[in-house]
Amino acid sequence: MLRLARKEPSAILLAAQLGGVLLYPFMEESDAGRALFSLFGIAILGLVLLAVRSSPAWTWFGVLLAIPAGVLLVIQAVSGSDDLLPYSSAIEAVLYFYAAGALIAYMLADHEVTRDEMFAVGATFTLVAWAFAYSFTVVQAIEPESFTAAIDPTGDRSWTELLFLSFTTLSSTGLSDVIPVKPFARALVMLEQLAGVAYLAMVVSRLVSLTVLRRAGTD
Repeated sequence: MLRLARKEPSAILLAAQLGGVLLYPFMEESDAGRALFSLFGIAILGLVLLAVRSSPAWTWFGVLLAIPAGVLLVIQAVSGSDDLLPYSSAIEAVLYFYAAGALIAYMLADHEVTRDEMFAVGATFTLVAWAFAYSFTVVQAIEPESFTAAIDPTGDRSWTELLFLSFTTLSSTGLSDVIPVKPFARALVMLEQLAGVAYLAMVVSRLVSLTVLRRAGTD
């Protein structure tokens, strides 16, 4: 598994994050589940660093972000308190945005598409979705009731709800029942909508240009 993670880190990262989508709803139900949520976050941080390490980006910068985020997650797992959640979420959001940029640079570094680069297309999408979800968590902590929903409209939105909002916004499906109601929350959602459209355009243009180059090389 370790050898595979080093050879194809983007594939492992994508699989872990998609697995997390299925596990998160169960982790939120109890104190033990929330502790596992923090520990799972630490494992994801390690996979993010492996993905950054395979890219042209600075690995040391990712490590500088991952260390304090990991420490805060450990404290949350041991204490069972969510008081530090906004701080760890803020650091993780920066790290995930940085890792997404690193994977984009990794995919655009040459004119060859490897199997790991194909997985990096999906991993980059999930990294951006996670990054915005962590950003929503910070916004909600700073300005309560920034988001509302059909169930418990005035309550804090859970991580699964915010991640659901992030995925539906980034993919432009618009199926989420979670709605931003405060101005800054709406501004952040608009930025994510723009990021989703721009990323799709980049991937499509990349594939088209590689197809044209490949045909030109065979002529």
